[in-house]
Amino acid sequence: MRSLLVRVLARERGLFAGALILAAIATSLGVPVDFVLFAVTLAGVALFHHHTLYVALTGLAVITLYKLGFTGFKAGPGLSGLALHLAHEWVILTNLLGLLLGFALLSKHFEESNIPAELPKYLPDDWKGPFALLAIVFVLSSFLDNIAAALIGGTMAGVVFRGKVHIGYLAAIVAASNAGGSGSVVGDTTTTMMWIDGVSPIAVFDAYIAATVALVVCGIPAAMQQHRHSPISTDAPEGISVDWARVGIVVAILLSAIGANVACNLYFPAVLDHFPVIGAAVWVAILITAPIRKPEWSLLPETFKGSIFLLSLVTIASMMPVEKLPPASWQSALSLGFISSVFDNIPLTALALKQGGYDWGMLAYAVGFGGSMIWFGSSAGVALSNMYPEAKSVGRWLAQGWHVTLAYVIGFLVLLAVLGWHPTDKRGKPLAQATPIHLVQSPCRV
Repeated sequence: MRSLLVRVLARERGLFAGALILAAIATSLGVPVDFVLFAVTLAGVALFHHHTLYVALTGLAVITLYKLGFTGFKAGPGLSGLALHLAHEWVILTNLLGLLLGFALLSKHFEESNIPAELPKYLPDDWKGPFALLAIVFVLSSFLDNIAAALIGGTMAGVVFRGKVHIGYLAAIVAASNAGGSGSVVGDTTTTMMWIDGVSPIAVFDAYIAATVALVVCGIPAAMQQHRHSPISTDAPEGISVDWARVGIVVAILLSAIGANVACNLYFPAVLDHFPVIGAAVWVAILITAPIRKPEWSLLPETFKGSIFLLSLVTIASMMPVEKLPPASWQSALSLGFISSVFDNIPLTALALKQGGYDWGMLAYAVGFGGSMIWFGSSAGVALSNMYPEAKSVGRWLAQGWHVTLAYVIGFLVLLAVLGWHPTDKRGKPLAQATPIHLVQSPCRV
């Protein structure tokens, strides 16, 4: 065991050293140091899965010190520039923190409502049963966090397939959870970030064209793989009843977030720029409903650690000189999907939001579904692989989950063929196709 650990650490250190060498080459070719340091941070997150928080915080500290000493911030140089930058970003970061913590409690309410335990008895008996389970995960992810949807799907799969779950099917569960969340502003952290930043939920909803196609393309082969590996058994446990009070709490929390955002956009738009309305609304609903059913407060410490990790990456992304990035295009959106399979999609989304000029539905699909192609490419994949450790193999994930990559490309091309590339600002105003990135002026909060 010790020799195995030494080999693993040597491999990861070798890969990280390789990343540093590539960073040095990139710097010599004129790539801004800011992006090089960011890339090294993301490489560290990808390689050192058990130390992601420390890697992210170290990257944030190094990049902040570099900008303090050399380039300054968009708001100005030195400590005053940093203070102004954080004063500009605090609403987005606080909203995101409130939603990440609140949705963890929401997901637990839904799990303890017993609806997930009731669902398997409605599944068909042949290969269509595994496909129907993927469709359930897809739907759950549209209003639950995609991590929770993937874990619920993994739990149900373990029951109905008697613990024998094919790796290709595990990849499809992750893909279904990421696809279902890609078109909903409450279904994925990336789309929630877009919503907080002013992107219309209707624009994000376009992602469901690609996501639905991707579900079918990867879901049918995965369902057949699973049926051959271990057929479904849909015998439901006895004595289970739905806790409708918890279902009502889930609905109340979601409606509070959506209602607060809509009301402020209609009547008090300036408030959204200066106060974390959406996150606050979620927590008001949680506290009001707490006497009815006690939330699982014990989830918060670990969720807080994960949230700080994500917020660190988002803060780093907000410091990047995006005017030096290539112009937004459908090709760059497609590429971001593949990059999301290796690097965390949260900071990539933050970069795209700061840069502007994207087709937001296409971007939501790309960064949301793209991470499914490798097990550590999305938080849902990491969470499900902790439940099924045999999935922690890039080679087996790619070989047995080949249909996920195929589905990503086909879904993207279908969306491009149906709607085309129509970039807008965050308020939905169309942008000229060839507008240079340095001329794109967003009226919103980035």
